[in-house]
Amino acid sequence: MSLRDRGIQIKTPEQIEAMRRAGLVVGETLELLRSSVRVGITTGELDAIAEDNIRSSGAIPSFKGYSHPPFPASICASVNDEVVHGIPGDRALVEGDVISIDCGAIVDGWHGDAAITVGVGEIAADHAELMRVTEEALWRGIAAAKLGGKVTDISHGVESYLRSQPHPTGASYGILEDYVGHGIGSEMHQPPNVPNYGRPGRGPKLVRGLALAVEPMITLGSKETVLLEDEWTVGTSDGSWSAHFEHTFTLTPEGAWVLTALDGGEARLRELGVPFGGH
Repeated sequence: MSLRDRGIQIKTPEQIEAMRRAGLVVGETLELLRSSVRVGITTGELDAIAEDNIRSSGAIPSFKGYSHPPFPASICASVNDEVVHGIPGDRALVEGDVISIDCGAIVDGWHGDAAITVGVGEIAADHAELMRVTEEALWRGIAAAKLGGKVTDISHGVESYLRSQPHPTGASYGILEDYVGHGIGSEMHQPPNVPNYGRPGRGPKLVRGLALAVEPMITLGSKETVLLEDEWTVGTSDGSWSAHFEHTFTLTPEGAWVLTALDGGEARLRELGVPFGGH
């Protein structure tokens, strides 16, 4: 069965360029939000900053009105033991919080999607380490992707790095299994799924024109989650804190191109010894 028969969208180089424009809006918005996070700011205020920047850049927020019930905001703002899909509101950030911010934008019908986790003021050492290993696992997953390889090569890259890292308590990091990365293009969520765990060499083939959002969601405790009463926010079942990092990327004949990184991912990819395929 071909990739297209599986519902997997293969983009032209021109369509990938449009996704890069959307990705830059997302990357710039996340950097603005990173610099805006401070003690006392509310998640709703961060959402307003994001929406203003997205729209003033000529883009449309991907998240606002998405799905059912319709998501009411332009970013997901998930604090501490909230893993993903937190709804921004009146919650004011306090010293020591960690906030995961997920952002999407549409330019000319094409999507970009990325996420960061940011500490508020001075944070605990184990939370800082959780953030570090989660972000590094994202890059290790992207670095494992090669034209001709398979989707779960990415999954294995994420998991094998996380399993190699010592946990602050001697336990293991929780890798969410119910929430995964995904294909992306003219819709925000498309096939194929990109799990953050598993053996390599499985799943659809990695080909030119395939764009994927890789997003490890990692906890200090259990991988089990609960859906909160707002029908969107996903929290950890054991109250452990979490981190979430995400990038949208594609593969070119020259190498990997991270569409939501401001430098295309060049600096980190070269550090990891991976060919850079952007321009």
